[in-house]
Amino acid sequence: MSMTVTVLRLVEETASTLSLTCVAGRRGITREISVPRVQKPGLALAGFHRLVHPERVQVIGNTETSYLATLSPEARWSGVEGLCALMPACVVVMRALAVPPELAEAGERHGVSVLTSPLMSSVCIDRLQKYLEDQLAQVTSVHGVLVDVLGVGILLLGKSGIGKSEAALDLVVRGHRLVADDIVDIRKKPPDTIFGRGSDIIRHHMEIRGLGIINIKDLFGISAVRDTKKIQLVVELVEWDPKQEYDRLGLDDLSFRVFDIEVPMLRVPVRSGRSISSIIEVAARNQLLKFQGHHSARDFQDRLNRAIAESRPGSLGPVGDEVE
Repeated sequence: MSMTVTVLRLVEETASTLSLTCVAGRRGITREISVPRVQKPGLALAGFHRLVHPERVQVIGNTETSYLATLSPEARWSGVEGLCALMPACVVVMRALAVPPELAEAGERHGVSVLTSPLMSSVCIDRLQKYLEDQLAQVTSVHGVLVDVLGVGILLLGKSGIGKSEAALDLVVRGHRLVADDIVDIRKKPPDTIFGRGSDIIRHHMEIRGLGIINIKDLFGISAVRDTKKIQLVVELVEWDPKQEYDRLGLDDLSFRVFDIEVPMLRVPVRSGRSISSIIEVAARNQLLKFQGHHSARDFQDRLNRAIAESRPGSLGPVGDEVE
């Protein structure tokens, strides 16, 4: 699901980080921003408009204002009029620089909001893009539990009542961290990373059947929770079926697809006597080894294949070799 952000929402939600103020073109305050990348108009002020994208935020810094100051009033008006006529999402003037009167007038005429920020261009652009990337990211929700185990973000999936929350609670007791229970909101961040977080209403809360709703932050402290985490492994809990064949060597490369990203996945059968939280913790440790290039199951298979090959007749050397 793609999203948009209005200029008004941008101003309100970044008040503490960007300190944006609308100085002209208030009619355009409801205009929508749909692309996280900001753009510096550059040559557009000189009349080259081909690469100006109307859905982006246009940023004007000291270079642009200095250039405009060198132009004649007619050329300056032509430059800012041409920019605003392209109907950009809004125009932001950095470093609390004086807004050229022509820019303010063009903004009013075309309904393009002209904003100012006291921050330096590099700082403002960085914060602005991070905010827009977060707000405009693709979003979806899944029914599951997200935990941070040894720094690995693990998404627990499975049908209702199979024990996802109980396993997560056991992990929290062991010193790991809860990110979200029941509903996990997943956002894609470019180029190929997905992050999960809990909804605002139930954040840091967990439902345990027979116990009810508990607040993990209040019970175990701030170190037992976190607001967001990169999803690096998916563990699907399934009911044990004696007729089903399960991976016993760890060579099956399963994956869980979120948007267009493949996340490694394990399918763990649940039955009485199995410590699911211990299995999940070991899975996190094993995943950390895989991140470092060590695949235990494949290493074992390679050693086994070598042992089998060495035990075959004729494996000691080519046929016809003399043996002293």
